[in-house]
Amino acid sequence: MKHQIQGSFMKDKVDRRLAIWLYCGAAGILIQILLGGITRLTGSGLSITEWKPLLGAIPPLNAAEWEHSFHQYKQIAQYKIVNTHFNLEDYKAIYFWEWLHRNWARMLGLLFIIPYLLFSLKNEIPKKLHLHLIVLFVLGTLQGFMGWIMVKSGLNDTDITVSDLRLAIHFLAAVVLFAYTLWVAFWISIPNYLMLPPLHSKQTPFLLLIVIILQLFFGALMAGSKAALSAPTWPDMNGSLLPTALYETGADPHWRYLLVVQFIHRLLAYLILAFTIILYYRKGKQRPQQFSFVTTKLPLLLTSVQLALGICSVIYSFEPFVRNFALLHQLVALLLVSNVLLICYLNQKNN
Repeated sequence: MKHQIQGSFMKDKVDRRLAIWLYCGAAGILIQILLGGITRLTGSGLSITEWKPLLGAIPPLNAAEWEHSFHQYKQIAQYKIVNTHFNLEDYKAIYFWEWLHRNWARMLGLLFIIPYLLFSLKNEIPKKLHLHLIVLFVLGTLQGFMGWIMVKSGLNDTDITVSDLRLAIHFLAAVVLFAYTLWVAFWISIPNYLMLPPLHSKQTPFLLLIVIILQLFFGALMAGSKAALSAPTWPDMNGSLLPTALYETGADPHWRYLLVVQFIHRLLAYLILAFTIILYYRKGKQRPQQFSFVTTKLPLLLTSVQLALGICSVIYSFEPFVRNFALLHQLVALLLVSNVLLICYLNQKNN
């Protein structure tokens, strides 16, 4: 039986341009999140100690400006405790990644504002889309402020990194911005004839998405606190499925915190795997074969790859090359979010 379901509200060439604009924005946000990961992994996040939303786009242009910027970096704990061996060339290397991360954010702002103004001047943005675009703009602006608040947490005489909690909030906000951009793009680009019969029970994909978002938060805590170093073993945690430090009264609070973060991160990974197995076996009625891979097999495949990357990131957490696993781990997480978000969109349209 053919399901008559309201699809996207726009169909013409103008609408396709709007959709392409939003999909490009989502891709840009994904790249920005990965640049944030590179910035963290290279220890570059505290290299620029001031926040200039506009003038900060221009890097130091001569030797005097570079020396001034390097001198400011020398005032914080990260230099005094970790990087005292740095010369100017070393500093320039970490400066580059933080500068690129910030400038990519500025570029994303222009990618949003300029097309928005052009579409608005031509009266090509439907009224009900305006509110979503305003929300996207507000979320993007807040993300910039949150990034600076995160950086400020490490600009002092005691901390050699930023706050892991602020980093997790900053990362999660970026994921929400990415997901919301995709959702709006789905809304204006998926027409009626591509809508599927009911995929799953309405609750399962949304519950999975919630668990994934929670998992991303704990993953960011793992990264920010370097919690992987507290138990670089698998499937056990330092020889036990339940580390004694989790319940011993005399355990060091910080050590316990690291183990708790990693323990929860592992449990959520297994829960996500269970959800994707449910999606795989609970097949929707009359599902077209061409959509079967995206809606049932791909979530399980991405989760399996993600689990393997996570295990490698933990086991080899003391090795420098683990950065490659960590960055891929982050990328696959975003691909999984995109995949499950699409399933949620199709599912809610059919219930």
